[in-house]
Amino acid sequence: MTDLSHTFSAAADKPLLQVKNLTKSYGARIGCADISFDVYPGEVLGIVGESGSGKSTLLSCLAGHMRPDQGEVIFETANGARDTVQMGEAERRRLARTDWAYVHQNPRDGLRMGVSAGGNVGERLMAIGARHYGGIRDKAIDWLGRVEIDAGRVDDRPSAFSGGMQQRLQIARNLVTAPRLVFMDEPTGGLDVSVQARLLDLLRGLVREMGLSAIIVTHDLAVVRLLADRLMVMKGGHVVEAGLTDQVLDDPQHEYTQLLVSSVLQV
Repeated sequence: MTDLSHTFSAAADKPLLQVKNLTKSYGARIGCADISFDVYPGEVLGIVGESGSGKSTLLSCLAGHMRPDQGEVIFETANGARDTVQMGEAERRRLARTDWAYVHQNPRDGLRMGVSAGGNVGERLMAIGARHYGGIRDKAIDWLGRVEIDAGRVDDRPSAFSGGMQQRLQIARNLVTAPRLVFMDEPTGGLDVSVQARLLDLLRGLVREMGLSAIIVTHDLAVVRLLADRLMVMKGGHVVEAGLTDQVLDDPQHEYTQLLVSSVLQV
């Protein structure tokens, strides 16, 4: 069993998320194997590894997109700790619309492409009970500004936006309701380097400003260096190294982590 112990100095004593012995296989192939860790309020956890390392399988199981073969994903809801693996589909969907948010690598997977930019943000507000049209529109415009999208484009559809703008819109849609836990799957993947840099700066500012709890999956060590408090390195479905981000990246102990870090340094 891989157990990532709590080393983040958080104000709260109780974990927001507890993952226990999570395992998922595809026939004879391991997706992720017997993984355990906690995430505390206000903490950002990065998960890195090459393609096929198991990081995307792990994230899918955590976010309820895939059912694990065994293990628990215990989330501290407003009504107490619940194992989300055992939740019914309707309850899990409510959780995904309220306390959780999911930022996809491809923003088209996380946006309603036939709905305006303001409508995309407003839908999330309506999911938590907002009904006043003027207030919803004002908040949507405010959030467009926060993610560096001109307010004049509030009625434009996402299909008229660049890839970087679509990703910023997806971030606004997800964060407008101040979710308690955000899952991010390669949030800067597929974007030009200059666009990636702007998006990372934006994300870093929002994470700090909102005190977000987040789990970020990426192959890009620069992303976790900027955003993550702690880091898990995955290989072949197993966590091979874990710890504070700077410690893992500056002084990697496992041979695989050393190869990952050195390959980045040689680019």
